[in-house]
Amino acid sequence: MQLTTYWLEHAWLGTHVEPGVALEVRDGRITAVLTGAETPPPGAEVLRGLTVPGLANAHSHAFHRALRGLVQVGSGTFWTWRDFMYKVAARLTPESYHALARAVYAEMALAGITAVGEFHYVHHAPDGTPYADPNAMGEALIAAAADAGIRITLLDTVYLSAGFGEPPTAHQRRFSDGTADAWAQRVSLLKDQEWARIGAAIHSVRAVPAAQLSTVAEWAASREAPLHVHLSEQTAENDACLAAHGRTPARLLADNGVLGPRTTGVHSTHLTDDDIALLGGSTTGTCMCPTTERDLADGIGPAQALQRAGSPLSLGSDSHAVIDLLEEARAMELNERLRSRTRGHWTAAALLRAATEDGHASLGWPDAGRLEAGALADFTTVALDTVRTAGPLPRLGAETAVFAATSADIRHTVVAGRHVVRDGAHTLVPDVPSALTEAIAALRG
Repeated sequence: MQLTTYWLEHAWLGTHVEPGVALEVRDGRITAVLTGAETPPPGAEVLRGLTVPGLANAHSHAFHRALRGLVQVGSGTFWTWRDFMYKVAARLTPESYHALARAVYAEMALAGITAVGEFHYVHHAPDGTPYADPNAMGEALIAAAADAGIRITLLDTVYLSAGFGEPPTAHQRRFSDGTADAWAQRVSLLKDQEWARIGAAIHSVRAVPAAQLSTVAEWAASREAPLHVHLSEQTAENDACLAAHGRTPARLLADNGVLGPRTTGVHSTHLTDDDIALLGGSTTGTCMCPTTERDLADGIGPAQALQRAGSPLSLGSDSHAVIDLLEEARAMELNERLRSRTRGHWTAAALLRAATEDGHASLGWPDAGRLEAGALADFTTVALDTVRTAGPLPRLGAETAVFAATSADIRHTVVAGRHVVRDGAHTLVPDVPSALTEAIAALRG
């Protein structure tokens, strides 16, 4: 493949902002990072603004994008929100899911996201019957990511029960494979691709019987695949777990071999001190999704305590109330300020690291999320001359990006050395708003 040179007006190199950086890219990887390039080399692609590694959206439910606006009417709880979600899930087909996910992933690319972790549990037909291709829905998501130009880790999810000892409800039948062994047989048919990784997920301890948790953990371990799990998002889940098993969800996962460095707990909102020690001591990751957690009134998770205990942090947009990883990063810090009434829990660099390198690692892309030789050539450029970002010195670009910029300030997104977003326009999906409008309209009953 031909050598391509990108000239970055300013680049975040992990610890500081460097002016005038040339990235040499070949075969989808960065081959050289040359500093001191005051002007663009001849023939270079010029990226004006602050270029950072591509953002990793570590927790997504693509079809939840169809709920935006709908679930903001009136009031309610997580559980009433879930009823709306079930109605949308019931209308999905492989074709309509591909159309929606393609548009959603294109929206992510416009927001600077170069990799998504799709927590996927809508597996079968609405009555629970497998499709002729038992992975038709998952394959639709993988194809949608390719069509939108971003990487995907398909976190194929085990979802077997409505609660502790309860069979799936009518709405949940299409989520269930019946047993974890049957899930493992199905998911083993999926294969990694250049832009796709196959991982596993446990929906929650209420949705997977304790005796079957180890089956999922062993499948992921045998493939060195990422394993994600919704953890203690609601106090009701904690109460039910204590009643059923006499222990917290985190302890139940630990006792069944689920925790570890390839595992990520999503939300981890309502934890005990012992739970935090379990997660940190096992270097289990934590994915915070602040815009969804506040939208659903879940609460503020103990992100700082988890990180101090040894849990790496990543970020996700989850239900896609908004798709903006810069907002997720700043919200994690601002939530902690509200809780503690003190400022400065994470530096801008630390928050960017959660949104980039650590997010990619949680999704099984350890060679992404850095601007260095050998890394995947995935990066995004934040404009420094908009009404939100103009004024600060360029050397404060990381602080400007995290604490002032939004997804609207993303100017370019490059994946595998290819421009997916150029000057704010998607190169593969020409009209993303129309694609979203059409895909969501098709799901209205």
